[in-house]
Amino acid sequence: MSEANKAKLSGKTTVREIFDTATEFEKVAHAFYAALIPKVTKNIRWLVEELAEEELEHVALFSGLAQNPDVAAVMSAEIERPVSDGKFSDCVMTPDLGENPDDQAVLQYALMREDAAMRQYTELAETAPGGPLKDAFTFLANEETKHKAELEKIYYEIVHSGGV
Repeated sequence: MSEANKAKLSGKTTVREIFDTATEFEKVAHAFYAALIPKVTKNIRWLVEELAEEELEHVALFSGLAQNPDVAAVMSAEIERPVSDGKFSDCVMTPDLGENPDDQAVLQYALMREDAAMRQYTELAETAPGGPLKDAFTFLANEETKHKAELEKIYYEIVHSGGV
């Protein structure tokens, strides 16, 4: 059995693998939302623009961390694979919402994605080695928690007040 398969079975992973997946998660989200901007209705265009910008900020955060020698020093460390890892990793694949996506479908997808990110980053904030990486995961967990709460409020306002 390969070392990678043993690690998966043991529930362990490396900081590098988590870091790479999280970086890809944010890059894919930015590209997805940026491509969606001209396709969504004016009702939620501002929101999709904001989501694209926030994801780009997260990409920049990971890019900066990749240059940090303290982060580089812990990349090969083993940590517990987060329970939410499968759902988080699945978000690297984005749905095709078509040329005229429904506001409700966009909001539902964004909510699911924010929830997956919030769970993943919260768990990583609890298990990551101390230092800048742990601080970044704590920051991201807080950010995603706020984003999810904001999206839930917007979803309720748009979907339940007849906006869709």
